[in-house]
Amino acid sequence: MRADKRFTPETQLLLRTEIAGAGGNEVFALGRCNGEGLVEELRITARGNGDSVLALHMEPEDGYSPDTSWDVFIHNHPSGFLVPSDNDMLITSRAARGGMGAYIVDNEVSALYVAAEPVRRRKRKNLDAGELCAALEEGGGVARRLAGYERRDAQLDLVRFLTRAFNEDAVAAAEAGTGVGKSFAYLLPAVEFALANDERIVISTATITLQQQLYEKDIPLVLSALGKEVKYTLIKGRGNYLCLRRLTEALMEPPLDDGEYEELRAVTAWSEQTKTGSRSDLSFLPAPGLWARVCCEGDTCLGMRCAERERCFFLALRREAADSRLLVVNHHLLFADLAARHGGAGYEAAVVLPPYTRLIIDEAHTVEDAATSFFSREWSRTGINHTLGRLYRKRRARESGLLVRLVSPLSPRIPAAVAAVREAAEKADAAALALCGEEGLFRLTPERRGAAALLFPPLEELRRALSALAPELILVTEAADQEDPAVWEIRAVIRRLDSAGAICGAFLDYGIRGEETGDVYWIEKQDARDPWAVLSVTPVDIAPSLRDALFDVHKTVICVSATLGAGSSGPAERARQAGDRTGAFRFWAERTGAALADRKPLCAAFPSPFPYRSRTLLIVPADAPLPDTAGYQAFVSRGVSELVRTAGGSALVLFTSYRSLRTTFDETAPLLEQEGIRCLKQGDDDRNRLLQVFLADRTSVLFGTDSFWEGVDAPGETLRLVVLCRLPFRALRDPVFEARRELLEKRGRNAFAELSLPDAVMKFKQGFGRLMRGSRDYGAVAVLDGRLFHKQYGAVFLGSLPETKTSFRNLNGAAEDLERFLY
Repeated sequence: MRADKRFTPETQLLLRTEIAGAGGNEVFALGRCNGEGLVEELRITARGNGDSVLALHMEPEDGYSPDTSWDVFIHNHPSGFLVPSDNDMLITSRAARGGMGAYIVDNEVSALYVAAEPVRRRKRKNLDAGELCAALEEGGGVARRLAGYERRDAQLDLVRFLTRAFNEDAVAAAEAGTGVGKSFAYLLPAVEFALANDERIVISTATITLQQQLYEKDIPLVLSALGKEVKYTLIKGRGNYLCLRRLTEALMEPPLDDGEYEELRAVTAWSEQTKTGSRSDLSFLPAPGLWARVCCEGDTCLGMRCAERERCFFLALRREAADSRLLVVNHHLLFADLAARHGGAGYEAAVVLPPYTRLIIDEAHTVEDAATSFFSREWSRTGINHTLGRLYRKRRARESGLLVRLVSPLSPRIPAAVAAVREAAEKADAAALALCGEEGLFRLTPERRGAAALLFPPLEELRRALSALAPELILVTEAADQEDPAVWEIRAVIRRLDSAGAICGAFLDYGIRGEETGDVYWIEKQDARDPWAVLSVTPVDIAPSLRDALFDVHKTVICVSATLGAGSSGPAERARQAGDRTGAFRFWAERTGAALADRKPLCAAFPSPFPYRSRTLLIVPADAPLPDTAGYQAFVSRGVSELVRTAGGSALVLFTSYRSLRTTFDETAPLLEQEGIRCLKQGDDDRNRLLQVFLADRTSVLFGTDSFWEGVDAPGETLRLVVLCRLPFRALRDPVFEARRELLEKRGRNAFAELSLPDAVMKFKQGFGRLMRGSRDYGAVAVLDGRLFHKQYGAVFLGSLPETKTSFRNLNGAAEDLERFLY
């Protein structure tokens, strides 16, 4: 065949020139075709000799998949004999599975042999924003299905903006104020685009609550409104699902106590009825140690070898996901998938999730924290003991564990090696706790290596104990039946213990040499009653990784949140009107890598439609002292007591430290309880149960710290007062935050203005947003921090809020204003 039948003149000449430049030897290239099927874009990937060339981006070695973002791979035969060789056919077969074609040309690129025809790509169908907005107009499909529906201009603008992001293959960031209706605004174009173009779209959220809402309510409503059908699946991490094989094996082991056996029997009875195998479907909460023994885990999965494969809950879920066009996931699962793909698994095959090229990230203000958490490495005494407990446990004369199942009798060397690791972990933990002191935190830096010297000997002892145990375990697995599931589980344990040893080694290397690694090494004390230490290694700057793994490789990336901008609402609104590419979102974009992406993000803000001006009172007492003054805590306690009593409960009091919470609670709760106001405190019960009690009792007050600044949805009379006791600047002793401040300063930038302040403003907006959850809600937000008036940056916090009624009198006057406003 003549080559000009498959190449444009430009690419034909380019390839001929490249071959000549390679001395007439073999050249390997990837090609992209235009609408007429002609190769209009070339990428030369390798140059070889007269007989062969590396087929780069085509060999699926080490987990890589062929790069099928191209349409065809091309190479020349210098001999002019264009019949494919056996190696050519092997590569062609691999490419064809991804829809790619294969061309062989002569050195002049005049003759061509088609070894495999490329699959023609479907022409993308763009969305019509007007048609999508019609569903949200009065009488539209969505409007008809929601009682008391009100048309929202900001929501319609958001639909148009997100439609543009899909049509233009854009990275887009949208700040949608409370009440805009962002879920419907992104679901409408997502559903239509998935159907029109037969593409899979991933929707990621930070909370299980939003995942469930999307899956159970919002997506079904949107599909009903559009009169369309699309398959959608909710996916959680593997650890949320029961493994039937591991459950069977746990039942075969002798239980250590009657309570454990009864729980196992209850889980077994449930396993015969559940359709999903999801832990959330259980009517009781199993003990963490027991669930860890029976849940699904990637590194212990037997795959095709598993006897329960046909009944496997997780494999059933993966099959559902493979057939779905909408996947609802959480951020941790998303980052697990992105990390694996970026690390070498490629973007064309199923990894943690099925392949996708478009995604929507809701609650996107949490991206940096979620990614930081995922990319951190850590070990703790409790974690090591749990892992060792899976290997070998002994209570009185009763032995159990994987090793007991696999070997009988067990060599005494192995229990001794397990005991040595436990003992070393105890010593390392004790040294780490001593370093944490009263603050509960310690960051290892070159300057603090002397203070940390007491940690290094027990860490080295632990590393040696782990190194001594591993060979013993390997010998056991090598001598056993390789098809025995216990072998696979022990290998997974070995990998986890190796990981703990590697973290010990990283601490030792950094502590001894002090060389910059791009990571922060830190220790945190957990649980005040029976404390243990967690040793963590966390990357300081994750923006480049997020750019490479997230923003630069997907066709459409949409990030939405109620708080993305860290400046005033005025500039954010102007950014929306002007289409400013960074504007008010600069802080978020730089922290997440969006600002580093090849495509600069489209950024826009969509203000809340709620009537803050008439239904919200902002209180900042004029006599509020600065937090570093002696009378500040006394003022907070008096302010909380006066304001909550005036409101009659229905209050959420937010703190930045648990110490201040505890002091304020102890000083105010007895007085408030006398007034018939029920006082609830974070830490006294599970977070969800506390929220349920709070929502059910309109006269209650809930005292909370960090996690309660967001994710609390209490509409109506349940919440009429939010008290922000202190501006939410992160503590400078936070090791990761401190390291990130230092990195900015090394780069010659202002760490306060570019990190501390915008980070606190975004958190402040989240706290303020707890009050108004519906257009008919009303109430007050009180800020008991004198810095709003006495520091220049106070204007930044105030400017980030919508326009409200205000009370800037002293505390007594503010309480009077609150009473008049509420009653």
